[in-house]
Amino acid sequence: MARTMMFRTSITKGLERLKLSPVNFGSGIARVFSSGNGSSVKRDYDLIVIGGGSGGLACAKEAADLGKRVAVMDYVAPSPKGNSWGLGGTCVNVGCIPKKLMHQASLLGEYLKQAKSFGWNVPDNPIISWNKLTDSVRDHVKSLNWGHRVKLREKHVDYHNLIGTLRDRNTVVTYTKTDRPEEKVFTADHIVIATGMRPRYPLESEVPGTLRHAITSDDIFWLRNPPGKTLCIGASYVALEFAGFLTGFGFETKVMVRSAPLGRFDQQMAGFVMNAMKEHGTEFLLQCVPTRMEDVEGRVKVTWNDAKEGKQNSDLFDTVIVAIGRNASTQNMGLEAVGVRMDDAGFIIGGHNNDHECSSVSNIYAIGDVLKDRPELTPVATKAGKLLARRIFNQSLEQMDYEMVPTTVFTPLEYSFVGLSEEAAIARYGADGIEVYHAFFKPLEYTVPGKKADNCYIKVITDHSPNGQIVGMHYTGPNAGEVMQGFAAALRCGLTKQILTSTVGIHPTCAEEVVKLHITKRSGIDPTVTGC
Repeated sequence: MARTMMFRTSITKGLERLKLSPVNFGSGIARVFSSGNGSSVKRDYDLIVIGGGSGGLACAKEAADLGKRVAVMDYVAPSPKGNSWGLGGTCVNVGCIPKKLMHQASLLGEYLKQAKSFGWNVPDNPIISWNKLTDSVRDHVKSLNWGHRVKLREKHVDYHNLIGTLRDRNTVVTYTKTDRPEEKVFTADHIVIATGMRPRYPLESEVPGTLRHAITSDDIFWLRNPPGKTLCIGASYVALEFAGFLTGFGFETKVMVRSAPLGRFDQQMAGFVMNAMKEHGTEFLLQCVPTRMEDVEGRVKVTWNDAKEGKQNSDLFDTVIVAIGRNASTQNMGLEAVGVRMDDAGFIIGGHNNDHECSSVSNIYAIGDVLKDRPELTPVATKAGKLLARRIFNQSLEQMDYEMVPTTVFTPLEYSFVGLSEEAAIARYGADGIEVYHAFFKPLEYTVPGKKADNCYIKVITDHSPNGQIVGMHYTGPNAGEVMQGFAAALRCGLTKQILTSTVGIHPTCAEEVVKLHITKRSGIDPTVTGC
């Protein structure tokens, strides 16, 4: 054994003299890396990822596939209501996955009501079981948690259910939030911050009682009892999506908005989404701001200022959901102490060393929601994480492209888009520098049950180049995400209006109405589709 160690030591010293790459002598012995200052230090891992969401896991698994030693540190601090969850991040546990399943459950209720028109003998007023629904959703989420852990084990990625903080640019100190925290120290050549965001509450001084009486998206899927009459506070897509499926379940639901819903989205499309939600049964309290929450015989009394009517109102609710935004989860991580630049809100500033995800410290990176001014979307974080691992460990030069990223708002009338909003297109090209093709259409499945289609709308925005380069596409209607995904790929390939028009549609579908667009807003002609 002593001879073996002497041999390994002599090989290592020889490599150092020749300035060759370090050698891995097996998983039980730490690799030797150049520290960047001329000395050599032992490191436990090639890569440590702090954060076990979609982006962090994608980066970790990709690095492992490239033969690197990788660790993931992930710890979910309980929400103020005490809810926490397993591996997988917001998307898996309290975001995209449970939200989409709830949305689907709401749509099924709508389909049951329409089924009678198609000849089905169904109950007049089908009732949903909240406990059955939430149990089924949680069971699926737990299966995903387990699947992530299994996948990490298969790829020999070390998973630590611990809080990770930085001692220096190569050292991560981990601990648990217990009465007797156990500190562990790990080192790595590269560190990726992928800690995501958590919901933001109003300041207690601004809205007394909020922290005690309101919940957030971290809690809604864990409610053991039906939410009952619900107030959703916020103009975000989260607030609207929650209000949409709760209304679909038969709960009286109101949305309180300070200004306008979906403020960062195309405002014409946002208007269609809101109008459809009103028709669906959701009430909107526009230009209203909460001022106080208090308990009244087990219910929540919310008082608010109504700027539109110039008076103060109040009402009682069984559940209040706050969805006014999210904060970057970068507090108390030691980032500033090691030189990582962040903005005032705690988002990491990337773009250093000609790398979109590189922080101001050359071996520390950020991906996903914690990266400043990047789309807060799961597929974006996943793609960015994979590409980053390839650049770090496989000499790839491919950067994440944050342009032409499609997304969908899963409200009762779904809204999907890719590219620029009409407002952004005008800001970039000028009102006379774009053309907007549009149409109101009625999905075939709406006809038999007589469902209104006033808000089913398509808009394609082009520049004034000879073939009409498409710079934005927007759609409200059934299966919006499924419709938009293929068109998003086409836009990334340089789709023009000329090519779109020459494409044969699939009949009878909603998507075919996109390739049939021919009426411009500028013309003033009625864009309502007639015929089949």
